[in-house]
Amino acid sequence: EYLVYILVNGSFLATLTTELGMSDSLTGILSSFVSLGCLFQLISVALRPRRIRLFVTVFNLINQVLFTLLYVFPFFPLQQELRIGLFIGTVLLSYFFFYVAAPKKTNWFMSKIDDRTRGRFTANKEIVSLIAGMAFSFGMGTLVDHFKAQNDMRTAFIICAVTIIGLSLIQAALSLGVTEQENIPTDKVNPLKIFAELLKDQNVVKVTILFAVWNIAQYAAVPFYSTYLIKELGFSLQLVSILSIVGSIARILVSRFWGSYADKHSFAAMVKLCYAVAAVAYLAMVFAVPATGLVAYLIYIVAHSVAMGGINSSLMNLVFDYAPTEKRADALALNQTVGGIVGFVTTLVFSTLVTYVQTSGNTLFGMPVYAQQITSVVALAGTIICMLYVQFALLKKGEKN
Repeated sequence: EYLVYILVNGSFLATLTTELGMSDSLTGILSSFVSLGCLFQLISVALRPRRIRLFVTVFNLINQVLFTLLYVFPFFPLQQELRIGLFIGTVLLSYFFFYVAAPKKTNWFMSKIDDRTRGRFTANKEIVSLIAGMAFSFGMGTLVDHFKAQNDMRTAFIICAVTIIGLSLIQAALSLGVTEQENIPTDKVNPLKIFAELLKDQNVVKVTILFAVWNIAQYAAVPFYSTYLIKELGFSLQLVSILSIVGSIARILVSRFWGSYADKHSFAAMVKLCYAVAAVAYLAMVFAVPATGLVAYLIYIVAHSVAMGGINSSLMNLVFDYAPTEKRADALALNQTVGGIVGFVTTLVFSTLVTYVQTSGNTLFGMPVYAQQITSVVALAGTIICMLYVQFALLKKGEKN
């Protein structure tokens, strides 16, 4: 699943949208669809399938088939506006299937893990994905660059599409090999009523607020980085892949540390440290311009990768820590739904700023500046707020941090 994700996000997505003739702001909004897709988890809460394994496998397979179509749209014999419309619609539909299944998939898989070792398991899981991802992203990035140099993007995109199909079939086979989850309720429920009940739980609300603020920080800046790299900073996909490998190595080196730290102390204590590192990453991007872009982005990718090595797992595990066992899947859906809506709206708002700055000749109030530098300042401020929030709202009195 992680390898498929690589091919439909970041610089690979930016390459697709550039081929389609989409603007940077529209690409940023499209990148944030992964956030808006969380809204579909409202539907997930309402569904109570009897067989979780089949439900998750089928929905994931449909999601990835739709991802495959993204590499076909650039060559559809249609008007550009219609091709772009179909492309955007397919991205949205693909995330619909992904996010409807996501909470149940996460709860199903994590139910197989002892609560006392969730931190270390999550670290090991990430290490496996990252090692595979390093080789995969470099290989696919080099391949796309090769065909791009030959002005033959059709062949590059066909290879990417076939690769997604192969990976999706492998994932489906592996999912069917995981034992079924037992005692699944089949009664119909009202998701809004469930969310309302969850919002009465003060502990769940605390985590929900953290999800929301963190998504504001992320989605104010990150969705606009991919086009910034391959356009203003002039990076090739191969260079982006190499830098991603450096980041992945850094993330691998700290994953076990983060997992052990969380198991020994708490996920709240861990995420606070992670936010401090993430702040360094966004600070580096504040100074990323063509003259300093390589150094600035290298600092960013290393610091951001180290931070995300703990943030992703800690946010999920904070839900598992704070929500009652029988409500974990619904609480996860609530947090990701709220965070997703906030994240998408944030990108939508800042896309207007990106467009304004770029159409003004990369100036703001008469000062020369790139739009992504401004959005990085916002991300930096939001990350610092997250760090302070964890310190005062989530860390328990006397807890080591």
